[in-house]
Amino acid sequence: MTTSYKVLIIGAGPIGIACALECKKRNWDYVVLEKGALTNSLFNYPKNMSFFSTSEKLEIDAIPFISTNPKPNRDEALEYYRRVATSNKINIHLYEAVKGIKNVDDHFIVTSSKTEYHVDKIIIASGFYDIPKLLDVPGETLPKVTHYYNEAHPYAMQDVVVVGASNSAVDAALEIWRKGGKVTMVIRGTEIGDRVKYWVKPDIINRIKEGSIKAYYNSEIKKVTETDITIATPDGDITFANNFVVALTGYRPNFKFLIDAGIHLSDDKAQLPEYDPETMETNVHGLYLAGVICGGMETHKWFIENSRVHAKLIAAHIEKLDA
Repeated sequence: MTTSYKVLIIGAGPIGIACALECKKRNWDYVVLEKGALTNSLFNYPKNMSFFSTSEKLEIDAIPFISTNPKPNRDEALEYYRRVATSNKINIHLYEAVKGIKNVDDHFIVTSSKTEYHVDKIIIASGFYDIPKLLDVPGETLPKVTHYYNEAHPYAMQDVVVVGASNSAVDAALEIWRKGGKVTMVIRGTEIGDRVKYWVKPDIINRIKEGSIKAYYNSEIKKVTETDITIATPDGDITFANNFVVALTGYRPNFKFLIDAGIHLSDDKAQLPEYDPETMETNVHGLYLAGVICGGMETHKWFIENSRVHAKLIAAHIEKLDA
């Protein structure tokens, strides 16, 4: 079965929904394909997570986001984006993964896990949360090692190593410690990350200073076994008992998917995809990028707050091409 649309949007996160709203305003035939749940990345955030941004900066299309606290939590964000999608009757196909994009003449053929689509334009707003940056050490595939953190309860009364010094790693370390876990942080750099939320950073620094949470700076994991872990420190290798490893070392976009679609990436470590910042169109005519995926490996560059405008830029360019 083949279906035709003017615009196909890949990803039903906040920016994908914003793009869909712009299409709806113009009465364009469009569809949003999402391989998981609605706002799948947000859904997989830790249950107790609070955003750095205030609620008004997370709003899309000027639809008010009312939260209990100035900085909303995960559940409030899920409720907000769910209501935006349902009340505006956004055409979203959930649990339908895009398998491939083929550029044929002046249109695209998109193959999904369920069917095939013929579309004029494509907007990729798929984020970067699906592929973790691996440690590449022996034992990383053991069940005790995870690259995602949901909640602290499973780690109560356990010896837990948290890898990283970003917001996610700091939040996990503090929550696990408060739920009765024995936490050791392994940090590649010399200190807690600069981007850690300003109201959280003093907490983790004080817990480390008082010895409640052990931290090894300038250190890396060398090996993980069923019963222990070995880390390389400035003072030499150390091995100690360990039940779980929560490796929150970041994530990266699906670069293979972008390359297979014909999008050029920069040759440096950033692997920045090629696009026009005024229109968000890539080097492939009719194929656009929106949201955090625009930053390549610089995953801190784009977020909801400053990439909401991408939806309007893309819609305006498509409208201009149609004129």
